[in-house]
Amino acid sequence: MAVSMRDLDSAFQGAGQKAGIEIWRIENFKPVPVPKSSYGKFFTGDSYVILKTTASKSGALRHDIHYWLGKDTSQDEAGTAAIKTVELDAALGGRAVQYREVQGHETEKFLSYFKPCIIPQEGGVSSGFKHAEAEEHQTRLFVCRGKHVVHVKEVPFARSSLNHDDIFILDTKSKIFQFNGSNSSIQERAKALEVVQYIKDNYHDGKCDVAAIEDGRLMADAETGEFWGFFGGFAPLPRKTAVDEDRSSDSETTKLYSVDKGQAVPVEADSLTRELLDTNKCYLLDCGMEVFVWMGRNTSLDERKSASGAAEELLKGSDRSKSHIIRVIEGFETVMFRSKFDTWPQTTNVTVSEDGRGKVAALLKRQGVNVKGLLKAEPVKEEPQPYIDCTGNLQVWRVNGQEKVLLPAADQTKLYSGDCYIFQYSYPGEDKEEYLIGTWFGKQSAEEERASAVSLASKMVESMKFLPVQARTYEGNEPIQFFSIFQSYIVFKGGLSEGYKNYIAEKEIPDDTYNEDGIALFRVQGSGPDNMQAIQVEPVASSLNSSYCYILHSGSTVFTWSGNLTSSEDQELLERQLDLIKPNLQSKPQKEGSESEQFWDLLGGKSEYPSQKIAREAESDAHLFSCTFSKGNLKVTEIYNFSQDDLMTEDIFILDGHSEIYVWVGQQVDTKSKMHALTIGEKFLERDFLLEKLSREAPIYIIMEGSEPPFFTRFFTWDSAKSTMHGNSFQRKLTIVKNGGTPVVDKPKRRTPVSYGGRSSVPDKSQRSRSMSFSPDRVRVRGRSPAFNALAANFENPNARNLSTPPPMVRKLYPKSVTPDSTKFGAPKSAAIAALTASFEKTPPIREPIIPKSIKVSPDSANSAKSANSKSESNSKENSMSSRIESLTIQEDVKEGEAEDEEGLPIYPYERLKIASTDPVTEIDVTKRETYLSSEEFREKFGMTKDAFYKLPKWKQNKFKMALQLF
Repeated sequence: MAVSMRDLDSAFQGAGQKAGIEIWRIENFKPVPVPKSSYGKFFTGDSYVILKTTASKSGALRHDIHYWLGKDTSQDEAGTAAIKTVELDAALGGRAVQYREVQGHETEKFLSYFKPCIIPQEGGVSSGFKHAEAEEHQTRLFVCRGKHVVHVKEVPFARSSLNHDDIFILDTKSKIFQFNGSNSSIQERAKALEVVQYIKDNYHDGKCDVAAIEDGRLMADAETGEFWGFFGGFAPLPRKTAVDEDRSSDSETTKLYSVDKGQAVPVEADSLTRELLDTNKCYLLDCGMEVFVWMGRNTSLDERKSASGAAEELLKGSDRSKSHIIRVIEGFETVMFRSKFDTWPQTTNVTVSEDGRGKVAALLKRQGVNVKGLLKAEPVKEEPQPYIDCTGNLQVWRVNGQEKVLLPAADQTKLYSGDCYIFQYSYPGEDKEEYLIGTWFGKQSAEEERASAVSLASKMVESMKFLPVQARTYEGNEPIQFFSIFQSYIVFKGGLSEGYKNYIAEKEIPDDTYNEDGIALFRVQGSGPDNMQAIQVEPVASSLNSSYCYILHSGSTVFTWSGNLTSSEDQELLERQLDLIKPNLQSKPQKEGSESEQFWDLLGGKSEYPSQKIAREAESDAHLFSCTFSKGNLKVTEIYNFSQDDLMTEDIFILDGHSEIYVWVGQQVDTKSKMHALTIGEKFLERDFLLEKLSREAPIYIIMEGSEPPFFTRFFTWDSAKSTMHGNSFQRKLTIVKNGGTPVVDKPKRRTPVSYGGRSSVPDKSQRSRSMSFSPDRVRVRGRSPAFNALAANFENPNARNLSTPPPMVRKLYPKSVTPDSTKFGAPKSAAIAALTASFEKTPPIREPIIPKSIKVSPDSANSAKSANSKSESNSKENSMSSRIESLTIQEDVKEGEAEDEEGLPIYPYERLKIASTDPVTEIDVTKRETYLSSEEFREKFGMTKDAFYKLPKWKQNKFKMALQLF
């Protein structure tokens, strides 16, 4: 579509460049910007254009345009608003979805921008603004409808306006009454209270009483008597009769029209298919409550305006004021529009260029307008975060038929692809122990054992009063929380369970369960020592990938292979996993492109292999849905611009993060429905309501109200007090409204340990090996078996390590918050510390020094460590390994503004440390180049202290390091 300067209204220049809402009112056939202080205030005699700009996680800006028509607006103003909406879309590149909003019949998406409601005021631009505060307060009656967003309409102040089905708000000078019809739902009553709060704040300056009146309550209640007094005394209400505005205008059939010279011409076809839509034309799709205007990419601005006019005429002729007009552009059709067709291809052949948006940007730039936002916003470049405390206690069971077998600590991170597992993770929350109980299904596991795993895990959750979060995960689709809990694990081929052995016997499939003396190939993946996996794959060359490192062994022969696209961090993970798979053998390193013949012979010869990393589903913008599940049928309703207040305690909701699904269950949901939560999540993935190609094996979390983990609450602005309140949704909201916004909460209780298989699910403080307390100002360090204890044990046995393997690097941890009371999470773990102490006293094999990261403990320990550092500098070269271990800095938390202790660390100038150095230092840990800078030079280059730098998120650290050629 060609865009010329004459098509652009000056009021729209620079619009839609950043996330948020922008509003224009039509005045004298021109859009005039509305000041932000007046957003949400609409006049019945006016027409408005509203632009909602959303920045997605990919960085792209998405636009929704609405034009709102007051009930008293003129036809000319309404027509101008419709035309100006098309022009605004053109200015934004021709890809926005456009909605027609009629007062009293607005879409839920539109109303969600102005929560809790909009209450249009009488008047308009022609009659001037009416200032309510200058007038005597008038008693008004409003009707409220809606479970998720509230449609508010002023009705005549008369008894005849009341009925048993709806909720009414009577706004008097000194008190606001909410009348709850006997047939209204608890959720509708709770949402209406948000309107009461809005009226109280906006029309009474927050100073007036609030009363809730129940339909049918006896007159003995004082407030009930006061309410009916406004209507001349109590009298029974008549049964509600349907009026025109309540009747649905939804037609039974869907009709397609093409627009020719402004006229709607019916399209004759046996079924609706995508092929009926021509890119050079505009079409109307009449679905009753919605009329869609489809605009081909090659249509002109005038043709699009003409099609919008034809849609208006279609509704005018049949008196369908409640119907919505939704305009979509070819290539950017909504899910609702596509769902109306019998067939719609997954991908279309439409070439969507940036021409329109680029031309508009160029035109605006000439006028001096900043056009950066018209093209693309800055994408979010944060590293995925687990949002879970990683110092808890892990227990793992293998499912064997109908039973579960508890695995010893040394085996709980050795998973088999033919088996199913149940894991229970307990970790310290804000004020109580938190639990996560999950299932993991191997790719080769039997269906019967998957069902058994779900049943056993559900019983565990039920026996703990549904308090734990429940998770369902599949091999290859594990969420980051799973990686963080297990940290370092290996997935072997084959299985050990009865189900797997029965399965291969029935299918007459050879048993390929891992044999440490046979030929095996492992792909190593992960992002660091606290997130690394070794996955056994087919021992053939086609299993290789240039983006990964591999371990290949055959008996006592071990090869390590590094792809050309791997980093030094990948190769460090390779050596660490080699320690766990083949700890007693020296490996033969192979670099991609220079492999030995023996290496290829073990893989059966050379063949082609890919070079791209295995793509994982990225987390996209989250969507919230309320759910109704009955007789195996799932119905959902999307809630736009959601917040915590949208989660009603009587209902079940699904938060769709695309790569993960969260099923939230309210406290007031009955037990039978709670048991269906996992089925609801699976049905949601199966139905794929947003047509976003959801994986049927995406992780599903089941979360009970009051036990929401941080990896769920991060999607909201969360107030934990709200999820622990008494009563149903209405009672809770009424308490907040009457108490001025102060929730009354249940006091959280520490949960009672539940025993499984002879072991407590909450180990006592002397048993917990995953967290250690070193001082009253507690800093927890991950130290769980087998990863931590096995590595510590390796120091004690000089023959148990690969000579090429780096020693364990202990990360410097900066806790999110440490209080004097944090010792409540447990006493120091003496066994783990003893293992560390023993490791310092042994002399491991000779190897090149690599500077480890530091771990912080008490001042006394720090002083002894410093002494050890000084002593180590004088040792001979053959003791360099011991010297390197002793240089492990154990120090007190560095306080704000204090210099970091660098004793024992060699210092090099920046010019020798940067990647492009002409005189590089060879004996350093290349993943931590910045640690070798002096404090002065570090502050000069980074503009901050080392202490401040290491408190930054990892992605920010890497961004600084890349800019300085230190990454």
